Amino acid sequence: MLGRASGMAAPRWRGGALDLRAALRSGGNLLFALFVLAVLAFTLLAAVHSPDDPLLHPSSHQLTDFLTSATSTSTLLTDDSVLRTGEDFNASSSSGAAAEAGVEAEIKEAVPFIKLSDVASEAEKAEPEAEKTEPEAERAVTVDTDAGTGEGAVAATEETPVTEAVSCDTEAPVDCTGDRDLFNLLMRSAIERFPDLHFYRFGRPVAVPGSPMECDLAWRFRPAADAIGTGRTTYYKDYRRFTLTRDVNTCTLVVDSVGEYHSGVGAKRSGKRKGKKGKKGKREAPVTDFVPAKTQVRLDENAANNEAAGAVTEPVFVVGEAVNDSLPVVASESEFSHGRYLIYMGGGERCKSMNHFIWGFLCALGEAQFLNRTLVMDLNVCLNARYTSSGKDEEKDFRLYFDFEHLKESASVIDQGQFWQDWGKWQKKDRLKNFYTEDIRMTPMKLSNVKDTLIMRKFGSVEPDNYWSRVCEGETEGVIKRPWHFLWKSQRLMAIVSAIASRMNWDYDSVHVVRGEKAQNTQLWPNLDRDTSPDSLLMTLNDKVGAGRYLYIATNEPDKSFFDPLKEKYKTRFLDDFKDLWDENSEWFTDTKELSNGKPVEFDGYMRVAVDTEVFLRGKRHLETFNDLTRDCKDGVNTCPASS
Repeated sequence: MLGRASGMAAPRWRGGALDLRAALRSGGNLLFALFVLAVLAFTLLAAVHSPDDPLLHPSSHQLTDFLTSATSTSTLLTDDSVLRTGEDFNASSSSGAAAEAGVEAEIKEAVPFIKLSDVASEAEKAEPEAEKTEPEAERAVTVDTDAGTGEGAVAATEETPVTEAVSCDTEAPVDCTGDRDLFNLLMRSAIERFPDLHFYRFGRPVAVPGSPMECDLAWRFRPAADAIGTGRTTYYKDYRRFTLTRDVNTCTLVVDSVGEYHSGVGAKRSGKRKGKKGKKGKREAPVTDFVPAKTQVRLDENAANNEAAGAVTEPVFVVGEAVNDSLPVVASESEFSHGRYLIYMGGGERCKSMNHFIWGFLCALGEAQFLNRTLVMDLNVCLNARYTSSGKDEEKDFRLYFDFEHLKESASVIDQGQFWQDWGKWQKKDRLKNFYTEDIRMTPMKLSNVKDTLIMRKFGSVEPDNYWSRVCEGETEGVIKRPWHFLWKSQRLMAIVSAIASRMNWDYDSVHVVRGEKAQNTQLWPNLDRDTSPDSLLMTLNDKVGAGRYLYIATNEPDKSFFDPLKEKYKTRFLDDFKDLWDENSEWFTDTKELSNGKPVEFDGYMRVAVDTEVFLRGKRHLETFNDLTRDCKDGVNTCPASS
C-alpha cells in the first residue's frame, strides 16, 4: 500500500524537468482506478435493477394508453375486471381526444340517421304535386325486398283520403307488407318510443301468422350517445312485435303496444351472410328497406370516394345479424398449392390468461400480414382455470369469444385441421416445401425472402422465450403492427350486451365497483372498503347520477344484497339479473350448443367479464372505482401514475 501510495504521488522535478515516467505511471494508475469504479457501479446497478417486461410495452403510446387506461386491463395483468378488443379501440381514441378538447363535439357520421321528419316527408312529399296534377299521385317509397325472396320493389299508390264517414271494421286484418301508410306508422312509432336511439335502416313489416292485428318490424340502430364523443362504430339490430288497433271514430290504425327486445321474430332474417371461399370472405350487401333520399346520396358519395381513392370499405360491426362463422375452405388444389402459409407451433401462451393469448395471437397475425401469408390458426383455445367453474383448464372454441366472421373477412386465415388435411393430400404430389425455424431471432424481415409454401415457427418450453409475442419485440417492434381492428368480440356475446342495454332502454348510468380481496387488503388499499360502502357510494353518486335512473353495477362483490341501500334511490341492475339471456332456453345457449357439436356451453368467467365490461362502457355516464370512487391506486399504495 505504501508503494502504491508513493507511486500515485505528484510527479517530482528533477533538475527543473518533469519526470515523464512518473507522470505516465500516475496517469495509468488513475485511469485504472476509474475503470474499477465504473465496473463496480455497473455491477451494482445490474444487481438491483429490475427491467420492465417488454411484453407490457406495446409498439405505440396510443396502444399503451389504451391497454392501461382506467377502464382497461394491461396485457398480462391478472385484474381482468375490464376487457376491450378491437371494436372498442377507435372509441377509446376518439373519446380521449374529445376529452382533451374539453368539448362534447358530435362526430360526423358516414351515414346520417333517420329522423322523424324523414319518415313524415316520405309520407307527405307527394301532396303538393297531387294538388297540382291529380288526386291520386303515385308516391315513391324506397323499399327493396329481401334478396332471398327474389321479389322486386313495388312503389305503393296511395288512395285519395276518405272525406266522408264510412263504416269501420275494427277487426279487419292489417296489411303488414303492402300498406305503405302502416309502414310509416310503425317507423314513426319506433322513433318516438326510443328517443335515445339513432335509426339507420328499417326492414319491411312482416305479418304475424294467426295474429291479424300484429306486425313484426326490424331496424338497425346505434345509441345516440355513441355518435357524440365516443367514436364507437358498432351498430345493432332489433326486431319487435307491434300490436295495432283501429280508432272507432276515424278507422285509422294506432299502435297499441310494442313488444320487448327481439320479440318480432318474424322480421329476423335467418339467412346466413355468405362469403367467398378461401382466404377472404366478402359479406353480401345488406338489404335496404327504407332509406331517405339524403342517406342514399351520402351512400353514393361514400362509394364514389372510396372507388376514386382505391380504398377498401371498412366492415360494419352489426350486432344481431345472423352469424356466419363457418370455417374457410380452399376451393381447389391449385389455389392451395399457390398459396403461402405461416403457422406457429407450441408456445407458452397456452392455458394462460386470455389477454396473454390475445397479445401473442395478434403478433402472429401481424407477422402473417407482413409476410403476405395465410395464418394457419388453431381454433381450439385453452381456457385458463381462473375462468371455469370446474377450476381446471378447459378446451374451448375460439369462436365462442371472438368474431371469426369478421376475422376471416379482414385477414387471411385457415383452420389448422383443414390445412393439415389439404397438406397431406397435395404436399408430395405438388412438391410443396416448408421452412422450419425454432429461433425467435429469425425476424419477419429475414423471412420475407423465403419462397417455400409453409413457414413453421416452433416454440420451445422455456418461458418467457417461448412466448409468441417475442417475435414482435426488438427490431421487429417498429415493423410488425398488431392488427387490433381484426379482432372483435363474439357477436353472440355482443347480442347479450345489446339485450341488457335494451331492457334498460339504452338510457342508464353505470358504475364499476371493485371489492373482493382488494377491499380486504387494507395495507395496499387502505380506503377502498370504506369508499365502496353503500353510504359512500350514495354520497359519491348523489351529484353524478339522477334519482330514479337505471344504475348498472359491474362488480366482483359476490353478495349483491350489499348494494340494497342503493335501491331506494336508483333502479339497480347487475349482470346476474339477466341470466335468462344465457340459460338453457336462450338463443345464445342454442347457438353455442350447435357450434360445439351438441355439447352445452358454460357461460364462463371470461364471457361474464366481456359482457359486464361492454354493458358498463355503454352507460351514458360510467364511473370507475380507482378514478371516481376512491383515492387508492389501482395496483396498491404508491402505484398511481404521476399525472394523477
